Amino acid sequence: MKKISLITLIPILLIGCKSQEKSITDQVATPKLEDSDSKVLIAFGSCNKHDKQNVFWDDILLANPDVFIWGGDNIYADTEDMAQMERMYQQQKAIPEYAALDEKVHITGTWDDHDYGVNDGGVEFPKKKESQQLFLDFMEVGKDDPRRNRDGVYSAELISKPEGAVKIINLDTRFFRTPLTDNKGEGARYLPNTYGEGTILGAEQWKWLEKELSNSRADFNFIVTSIQFLSNEHGFEKWANHPHEVDKMLDIIKKSGAKGVIFLSGDRHISEFSKMESERLSYPILDFTSSGLTHSYDSYKGEPNPYRVGEAVATTSFGWVEIDLRAKVAHFKIMGENGEVYRELKQPY
Repeated sequence: MKKISLITLIPILLIGCKSQEKSITDQVATPKLEDSDSKVLIAFGSCNKHDKQNVFWDDILLANPDVFIWGGDNIYADTEDMAQMERMYQQQKAIPEYAALDEKVHITGTWDDHDYGVNDGGVEFPKKKESQQLFLDFMEVGKDDPRRNRDGVYSAELISKPEGAVKIINLDTRFFRTPLTDNKGEGARYLPNTYGEGTILGAEQWKWLEKELSNSRADFNFIVTSIQFLSNEHGFEKWANHPHEVDKMLDIIKKSGAKGVIFLSGDRHISEFSKMESERLSYPILDFTSSGLTHSYDSYKGEPNPYRVGEAVATTSFGWVEIDLRAKVAHFKIMGENGEVYRELKQPY
């Protein structure tokens, strides 16, 4: 188990109506700041090629986050050869800078299509159960963990501090996702499903998510989704390809009464902040997209996003979130090397 200072992380794994909790010991060589009782520091990122240099691991470790969250595409496997996929995961874990981070910082997260096994893949992928076990191995999930014996890699964890708590909910947008609507013409790769059919999360994961949000007493609830939740006009993978699932998510958030729900996403090889005011909620919904860690959308010329705040960043970066539990403020940053801040946004709750 990783060692973490002044913090307890509790993976919450719900099967049926029962929850199972584990604790991670709270000690680390590097001390936290004096206000650590009221701050939660989160680093996250996606789109990481295991055979390409990632210049951010040392920056993330130096920043000393409470947790690092994988947002998906943690390796680029795209294969049904599980031995090959396993070797790629081993290569990633053997990178010295990542190994140093893995040793000192708790790591959690989810997968996306390329580490799932096939580009834009979903429920139809024939090796998804085998791929799931390799992902859980990579994430150092115990052999007796409930995730080993159920479909999907979704999970939840609680970061508790004297001033409050932050919940991290990792969704699986691959294992259960039904086929997308291909665009037969030029332009967008996929079209929205306007028939109200199909699913992203699947019935069991939806039930689980509703319980996790309804039972949450956390001050902030982060929903980690490998694909973008708010940006809805580009032609690639996104929640808006299943608009009825977007409505379902917003309805569940409202019904649950969960505080400070924030989405963390990846996939797109650009980083951006999206923000939506909703009559259903007393606070805005934010989607912080951070992508990618080792490669970016070099030919990016802009794309529509009615919810974007500021400008998108089309260069490699990682995401940084500082939660002030006392002031109830979230500070989001798109980070480059050596502490460079490309974009930032503060949101009170």
